[in-house]
Amino acid sequence: MKVKFLILVLIAVGLGFLCYLTGFSPKQALIISLFCMSIIGTLFFWDLRLSFVFIGSGAMLLIGATDIESFIKFASLDVILFLISMMIIVGMMKDAGFFEWLLTLVLRVKNLTGIKMFLIFMFMSAIFSGLMGEVASIVVVITVILNICDFLEVDPVPLCVSAVLATNIGSAATVLGNPVGVLIAARGDLSFEDFIVHALPISVVVLLLVIGILLIMYKGYMQKLTKELKEYQDESFLYLISIPPDIRTKISIAIFVVTIVLMGFHKRLEHLLHLEHNTLLIMLPIISAGAVMFYRREKARYYIEREVEWPSLLFFMFLFAQAGVIQASGIAGLLADKMFSLVGSAPKLLAGVVLFSSGILSSGLDNVVTVASYVPVIQSMEKLNLSLNPLWWSLLFGACYGGNITMIGSTANIVALGLLEKERNIKMTFGQWFKIGFCIGIISMVVAYIAVLVLPIFN
Repeated sequence: MKVKFLILVLIAVGLGFLCYLTGFSPKQALIISLFCMSIIGTLFFWDLRLSFVFIGSGAMLLIGATDIESFIKFASLDVILFLISMMIIVGMMKDAGFFEWLLTLVLRVKNLTGIKMFLIFMFMSAIFSGLMGEVASIVVVITVILNICDFLEVDPVPLCVSAVLATNIGSAATVLGNPVGVLIAARGDLSFEDFIVHALPISVVVLLLVIGILLIMYKGYMQKLTKELKEYQDESFLYLISIPPDIRTKISIAIFVVTIVLMGFHKRLEHLLHLEHNTLLIMLPIISAGAVMFYRREKARYYIEREVEWPSLLFFMFLFAQAGVIQASGIAGLLADKMFSLVGSAPKLLAGVVLFSSGILSSGLDNVVTVASYVPVIQSMEKLNLSLNPLWWSLLFGACYGGNITMIGSTANIVALGLLEKERNIKMTFGQWFKIGFCIGIISMVVAYIAVLVLPIFN
């Protein structure tokens, strides 16, 4: 641990000194060192990530990088409140057994084969991720996969890995799928409809392509799975996840569907009601979460304490605040100028730089960390008379699709591998994941970049 900490300090100080030599002021160089220490500390000591962002944030305030009022403003409380509300709503859905019940219906498919089961889990992972967020989605899907594979006595790893890959792809499809989507929507002035028009079609194409690749890679596994399934009637393993759709499930579905539909039309409703852009995008989940806690008031405290990921939200809050300091101190503007001076005459190349660099960084850091670092730089490019639209979408695709490259590239990966180890004592190595994830991640990013280059909706 001491060696890691020493390396961390040397890297952070070295980067700050290098920035000082390239034109940044001493104070800006110190801010960069503190920010890098928070980011790299998160990578080296994941369990201590809150310690690093707390200390880094406190140090920024002590050196006068910002004041308390501005720091709180930079913390993106709108995004945090959105995430809290959606976690409460999803907690209600899980508690009512909605997702298990839905999977029970799907698994009643007649003549179920290995390929059909694979397709079911791939599509369900992507859809659940887009509707309820990557973490909640992967917990539900991996739990069901482990139970079914236990019953059939087959290796759960191929199905689990495939589900995670689909989850990360699906998380880019809507503003609900990933915290980075909420952050990009809020800072890029993008609506729910914008995600449906821009991100959803690309994610569908990427998902279909990835499914084709995985079917080839796991051909032998599919045949074995089909052989095992033939020995059982469809109904024989439904007891594993069967939950009847009682009144709570139906009311939960109603609240969830109404929330999603209203969010889908938030842009039009805001125009009709003369509200500020994205007001309803943020407030509708908050109102729905209030309705959930009123309807399930006996569980309200449980939802707040158990279903809301407070450590993650605190981490996001302080990370967003530090990214805000990077912009307010002029560092982001200087970085934008330097980036523009390198590729400014080729804006399409700039989109590629953002997409692939954010993807590679997301494979080593959590994608929220990457996006929080990029947001102020992209915002600062507005003064250069650039169209930021392709850059925001490039950042989204890079962060979400790049998260598939390594086993620590996204929260969904870490959660799924944790469940595999905890429930079945199965440990995947970095190499086992990388030989699949690298191929999938790079191909996904290439497809997304081609779309950003050629489709007029991204201009």
